[in-house]
Amino acid sequence: MINLLLNGRYDVFILLIIALTLSLSFHEFGHAIVAKWQGDDTAERAGRLTVNPLAHIDPLGLLMVVMVGFGYAKPVPTDPRNFRSARSDLYVAGAGPLMNLLLAVLTWNVYLLLRANGWENAGALTFFTLLAQINLLLMLFNLIPLGPLDGHYMLPHFLPQQMAYRYRVLNARYGTAVFLGVIVVSLMGLPIFSALARLSVTLLGWITLVPV
Repeated sequence: MINLLLNGRYDVFILLIIALTLSLSFHEFGHAIVAKWQGDDTAERAGRLTVNPLAHIDPLGLLMVVMVGFGYAKPVPTDPRNFRSARSDLYVAGAGPLMNLLLAVLTWNVYLLLRANGWENAGALTFFTLLAQINLLLMLFNLIPLGPLDGHYMLPHFLPQQMAYRYRVLNARYGTAVFLGVIVVSLMGLPIFSALARLSVTLLGWITLVPV
């Protein structure tokens, strides 16, 4: 993203920041609302049951996205002791990526519908393309079952009990270190996350429901 500023693409940079801020905010809101539905009001009491970016965006995390392409929002606090079922953590974790998918599908196709009815704007095309691709990328990124990402809560529910236990132990010990290592080698040139970016472009075609 910093290259956009260095190359004078201030308009695209601003649109990208807006799209990223919205995407992260809806992602965290997804966690918060499903946690509430599952019996835990910790996020609500912390003021996180909202799509207001001020409640979710971490300035340092956003700055990291600008500088190195990776960052984070404030994690939504939960108390598993309040959950209604043993699968509640699966639902809460999956709600963030699912919210990103729903936001991508809805906003992209509404834009295409408007464009098909005569609303044509180059800035809107750039923004809604960025918004859809960022949401699809966030969905894919957070499904990685490593470290603190949503995928590490979800994967054990699809494994045999003994394997799930062993996975949880190993991820608790080494998951964050392995995840940070993946980020480092990706920044050094190994095309790990660029592959996710390419996949998000492919998914954009799959979620296109309005003829273009």
